Amino acid sequence: MRKLILSALLATAMPLGPLSAQETLVPVAADTEDGTITLTMPAPDEDGVAGRYLYVAQIETGVGSAATGVDRGAPLRTGILRFRRVGKKVVAELENTKFIAPNGSQAQQDSIANSFSNATMWVGDIKDTSDDGSFSFDFAPFLAKDHFGFAEQLGEGYALQGEYSLADPARVKAFPENVEFSALLSFTSKKPNPSLRNVSPNGSDISLWVRHSLVDLPDDQMPRRTDPYGFAFTTPTYDFSAPLGQSMLVQLAERHRLEKVDPDAERSPVKEPIVYYVDGAAPEPVRQALIDGVGWWAEAFEDAGFIDAFRVEVLPADVDPFDMRYNVVNWVNRATRGWSYGPSIVDPRTGEILKGSVMLGSLRVRQDIMIFQALMGAGLTDTGDPNDPVPVALARIRQLGAHEVGHTLGLAHNFAASTQDRYSVMDYPAPRVELVDGKLSIANAYGVGVGEWDKFAIRYLYAAKTDEEARAMVQEAQARGLRFVSNADTDGTGAANPHGGLWDDGIDPVAELNRVLDVRKAALARFDIDAVPAGQDLASLRRAFVPIWLLHRYQAEASAKLLGGVYTPIGLSGDDVEVKPVPANQQTAALDSLMHALSVEALTVPQQLRPVLSYGPRTTGDYATAIEIMPTAGGSVFDPMRAAEIGAVSVLENLLAPERLNRLDIQQASGISAPDVDRVLSRLISHANTSAADSALGRRIATTIALSLAKVSRDNALSRALAMQVDGRLAAWTKELSGSRASGAAGDWARGLGSLLSDRQALDTAIRNKALLPDVPPGSPI
Repeated sequence: MRKLILSALLATAMPLGPLSAQETLVPVAADTEDGTITLTMPAPDEDGVAGRYLYVAQIETGVGSAATGVDRGAPLRTGILRFRRVGKKVVAELENTKFIAPNGSQAQQDSIANSFSNATMWVGDIKDTSDDGSFSFDFAPFLAKDHFGFAEQLGEGYALQGEYSLADPARVKAFPENVEFSALLSFTSKKPNPSLRNVSPNGSDISLWVRHSLVDLPDDQMPRRTDPYGFAFTTPTYDFSAPLGQSMLVQLAERHRLEKVDPDAERSPVKEPIVYYVDGAAPEPVRQALIDGVGWWAEAFEDAGFIDAFRVEVLPADVDPFDMRYNVVNWVNRATRGWSYGPSIVDPRTGEILKGSVMLGSLRVRQDIMIFQALMGAGLTDTGDPNDPVPVALARIRQLGAHEVGHTLGLAHNFAASTQDRYSVMDYPAPRVELVDGKLSIANAYGVGVGEWDKFAIRYLYAAKTDEEARAMVQEAQARGLRFVSNADTDGTGAANPHGGLWDDGIDPVAELNRVLDVRKAALARFDIDAVPAGQDLASLRRAFVPIWLLHRYQAEASAKLLGGVYTPIGLSGDDVEVKPVPANQQTAALDSLMHALSVEALTVPQQLRPVLSYGPRTTGDYATAIEIMPTAGGSVFDPMRAAEIGAVSVLENLLAPERLNRLDIQQASGISAPDVDRVLSRLISHANTSAADSALGRRIATTIALSLAKVSRDNALSRALAMQVDGRLAAWTKELSGSRASGAAGDWARGLGSLLSDRQALDTAIRNKALLPDVPPGSPI
């Protein structure tokens, strides 16, 4: 029998030389012949608890599908795992750290512990018990379970295949304060979705490795800090020992441990710097761009009084990226482009960030280069010109690296940065494409370095020693006019705060939309075969065209937020903040600009582009391209009518968001003389009638407007009173259309649409038909 004791493994797992089993965090015997991984626990206490550890699970090998989020390096779960002996069984259970009474009596703390459930993850058999009360058990069955809901996450009937799942004893290894285990989990489905069929070797089976870590709990717990403002990521807890009359909810700010050599000095070197390591798998020049961008944070820490507190290096080739000692920027490969993420592994008791584990999607830079080549021409690539697509894409990668690492430093998004001239890397930045002397320019596409908000946020999170100091910093920032809007006020097409746009730019959303529409017009006029590199399949022009055609989509979304918009600053009682509606004239201007974006002029594909966008593909089966392009008119023939419909939907889904219409109704009842729902409906129906009389393309736009109105009236998020109002206007329009005496195509269309609108069952079918009301191709992330 080949049996490996952990101390023998340490000679290769650690550069420190072998340790005895007694010196390891948990004594382990890994048997590669029978597949067991035997843990030995000390004698249990009077409650049966034999050991408590920080338990961390991460994805060691990913699936490669952006749609699933099952990516290499992704943290899965962090919690306090304790092993309890119950008779001849051992119970592995996650402690409930959410409900606490730290300042209460022991009786109150015991009451809390007995009032809320722990989570039993596994029950196993005890193999041996020693005279001293220590006992051992096989940990392998625990490791080979799907504790994380992968089957549900993969979807489409995927289920764990137990006979093809196992823990590998040969991959057990140790680091100074943690023990590592790896397990293979296998899943299968008879009906896999297209994104998983695309990445599975046989189209149905998926296997991945999961890393499990048992980590020594920090004895010297970092002092806790709260963040009631939401500037930081937080770990929520409920304190039942809080004084009566005060909130029990305590948001523990998540932050790295960072201590000054001289804690009383305003500026001081630090005891241990925060170091991030960039994955060596990132190719040059991307790797250097990441090092540069992540390194921007050194300035913010310096500004906060921490000298030499932050640095960036390349991850050494012999370092395990899952080692808890290393904050890692992982280079993640997927079959299709997807989001990057900045998660952290956190001590749930204090909010201390123990490890940052950034995941950067490798296709982001390629997507950006494609967009900039489509804007400027691929011939500028690698020329050193100010409009060279590659350096501009690398500028985006610098910003992206800083953004995601910012999350792992504890910072939340701040989507208001674009309204104050790009003053934070924690925003989603739109590339600033400008017209210079009538020609497109991307020389100023992205900002450089951390901004004023980022410096404030680091001071707030790391330099303030108490919650009182932190609040004083916030009030000073409020007095300076620094804005903060995060996900709670931006998610969804019906979001209300106009300062919270994603992928937008400019102080004035309407002025910026009008400017971007002018840029888009110039970009469409410039678009040609040179939008893709020489020698590349000309059919790829259809993919490159989509982000140019929809260049205005996110600025239109930002403008729509003015309609029924409300400025909702975050504040505490006593702060100088005020909730205000968007002024009526700005709401009117927003409606005007959105109606312009729905015009025949704005939605007409230039005639010269139609043959350019109709080249046949050399190959088929390119899933990554298929999900990015607009439907054709059959085969490879470009469909300008469908492009117009998609352009219209991208505006209408924001303008007619149910939450936005509800707020328009609320503000009308409040006496605000801004556009109300009736005016929006009147503008849309009038625009539809005018467009339909203009051309065949105008009738496509008008049909899209009609179906969008019918769709929103059926949306349960819309108030029933407004739904009836929309239905009433549609009924009146139906009567007008059905009675049309116009001749030719316009008259036939009017009577046909009237017939459809009068048949509720047929209309229900139509609004679900993607051929009639198409989906907008993916845009995010940029």
